[in-house]
Amino acid sequence: MIRLMIVDDHAIVRMGLKQIFALTPDIKVVAEAPNGSMALDYLREHTVDLVLLDLTMPGVSGHAFVSRLHTRFPDIPILVLTMHEEPQIVQLALKAGASGYLSKDSEPEFLLLAIHKVIGGGRFIDPKIAEQMAFDMTSHEPSHGHHCLTEREVEVMRMLADGLSPSDIAQQLTISQKTVSTHKTNIMEKMGFVSIVELVRYSIDHGLVS
Repeated sequence: MIRLMIVDDHAIVRMGLKQIFALTPDIKVVAEAPNGSMALDYLREHTVDLVLLDLTMPGVSGHAFVSRLHTRFPDIPILVLTMHEEPQIVQLALKAGASGYLSKDSEPEFLLLAIHKVIGGGRFIDPKIAEQMAFDMTSHEPSHGHHCLTEREVEVMRMLADGLSPSDIAQQLTISQKTVSTHKTNIMEKMGFVSIVELVRYSIDHGLVS
């Protein structure tokens, strides 16, 4: 029996996943958490066989959370299930310690295949994403990394590089601070930045700020 933990901040996603696993005799959901902090708290006291997690959640998330989880519990395989399909993000997650990476657009059978592959000590990448990664590796067309960002993410990146705070950005763009934080997380993930200093340096080098 595979003891599974689901870490996702959307209750409806957790519910849908539990319904899928309820029909799978050898998989049992033993725990769920809406964020990384609660997941770590649970794992300090309990043991699971695999953690299935989203990348974008409140608080610590993304490859930083994958790295923290893998460092503290190296024997527990991590399978990422997310909407992010950018090759840069996939590579960061795998380097951080994830054993598998799957898109939320995938069919349930791919999810079950990924779980069994990872539990068996293997690695799994969503076939559609793996194909895109292969094309990216063979492409010789020059491009700047920020081309993988959405228009709004580029806008937020410019404002961060200009020294604006999340609250200032939220006010200027008429969006919530939580939305700004989500954009910032996505930018850092897609670009592979580990600090705002790197973001500023990149923005200057590529003419995104004056």
